Amino acid sequence: MPVDRRPLSPDEVAALVPPLDGWELDGVSLRRQLVFDSFVQAFGFMAQVALIAEKLDHHPNWSNVYNRVDIAITTHDAGGLTALDFEFARLVNAVLVRA
Repeated sequence: MPVDRRPLSPDEVAALVPPLDGWELDGVSLRRQLVFDSFVQAFGFMAQVALIAEKLDHHPNWSNVYNRVDIAITTHDAGGLTALDFEFARLVNAVLVRA
């Protein structure tokens, strides 16, 4: 079942951010910064997230420097945050729990 890609209202966004451990609102994006023990761990995490992005057909803006990964996600076509962004963040957090 496709995830809703309609823009969320500011009130909807405000209600959905707090339960997302580690994520913060940055304008019209959700952002998370992660630090791993090594480059290999950071890259392995990115590989897992890449599979999530492909499955959802929703790709983050991200960067990696050695053991750090910075992720920002928004639905550009909608001009802001949608349920799809929150589903992406939830699935990323699930990867971290399994690690």
